[in-house]
Amino acid sequence: MSTTANPAAAQQNPVIDPELPAPLSMRDVLRISMMRRLWYAQVISVFGDFLALFAVINVLTFKLHATAQQVTGVQIAYMLPIAVLGILAGVFVDRWPLKPTMVSSDSIRAGLCLLLLFATQIWHYYAILAAISVISSFFGPAQGVAIRSAVPLHGLRSANALMQQVMFGMRIVGPAIAGLMVSYMGAVSCYAFDSASFIGSALLIASVSFLAPGPKAAAPTPHAADASAIGKVWLDMKQGFNFILHHAALLFVILAMAAGMFVLGCFGPLIAIYVRDSLHASTKSFAIASAMIGLGMLLGINGLNTFGKKLKDALLVYSGLCGIAVGLVILTLLPHLWSTILGNLIIGFSVAGIIVPSQTLFQKATPPELMGRVGSTFMSIIFTAQISGLVLSGILTHYIGVRRVFALCAAMLVVLMAVGKLWMEPKPAVTQPA
Repeated sequence: MSTTANPAAAQQNPVIDPELPAPLSMRDVLRISMMRRLWYAQVISVFGDFLALFAVINVLTFKLHATAQQVTGVQIAYMLPIAVLGILAGVFVDRWPLKPTMVSSDSIRAGLCLLLLFATQIWHYYAILAAISVISSFFGPAQGVAIRSAVPLHGLRSANALMQQVMFGMRIVGPAIAGLMVSYMGAVSCYAFDSASFIGSALLIASVSFLAPGPKAAAPTPHAADASAIGKVWLDMKQGFNFILHHAALLFVILAMAAGMFVLGCFGPLIAIYVRDSLHASTKSFAIASAMIGLGMLLGINGLNTFGKKLKDALLVYSGLCGIAVGLVILTLLPHLWSTILGNLIIGFSVAGIIVPSQTLFQKATPPELMGRVGSTFMSIIFTAQISGLVLSGILTHYIGVRRVFALCAAMLVVLMAVGKLWMEPKPAVTQPA
């Protein structure tokens, strides 16, 4: 990060050197040995995760005859620990050695996945998935620090696109493969594969020679020497919070990302109701409409990384928010199957326009010693937004209906765009004369 003669301005809005080399492509990023192995580890572990999750949903739905609320509870049980513990986890990630943290996280999750073999009650699945989520709250921020240390600034957008590409690709193919495995080999095959995938990920990460991301301990804060252990943790958390709150551009993209995830959280449970009640269509139509969101995300990740390299991160975030709002308006005003497919495709594409630039700006703007805390706070806010979407969607729909919920979400996004434009635009740093 560049510095200025005004320390306060530099802290609030670090300036990224505009003379960076041309952005690296995804192929260029994969030529970096450390990044390539981290990507391989992501591919196999995420694939295993999706197999296990869909197998659990399958068992709960067809074997244990769970209600819709109980099935939704599976997602909440997995996301809630990350939302609650994420901020605290980042404090320790900033202090612990990176490689042992990631390898240990994968190894512990491999063991926890095997507990699914013995689950027989709905609460068993909730407890196991929550335990896995607790460990994941440490792995996520550590992975972000590792990527930032492995990839130069002008390659971060492609690196983040690669990681998100894995998530969206598995979202599309995961349900079909999990369904086949459950049908022919039983749910236990998915649980065993997920456990093995974590072991494979741990071995790949263990084989990487990690680059030092920067100082692991934050600069001493006033009264830190006199604070207790809990007090020092609180001071570290406060330092991460203060950095975000005093960095307008970073705060905006975090809020934008949270808004997008809130909309997707609402979408999950409501799109089926929308297809049934507004379109009066079949489950086949629901499957097609749902797949369009994942397809749009995948197209967006690849398209924006290929054709949007020279676009500023802030412009992509604004475009993403606007695109989601447009998709929601289409769903609100045009209750037809063709328009639903188009609206979902636009929404998925637009979400990709928020995710990658948001992560890239966070990685560029955050000092190395704060990467864990800021990254985990970022993660915590995102998961909280998704949980809020899952919970509030049902409540709001009961009072105002599905289409009006979509309209309300669109209005929320427009307001956020206005707030960002008026108060959260990054300010150029003013250089004081010597």
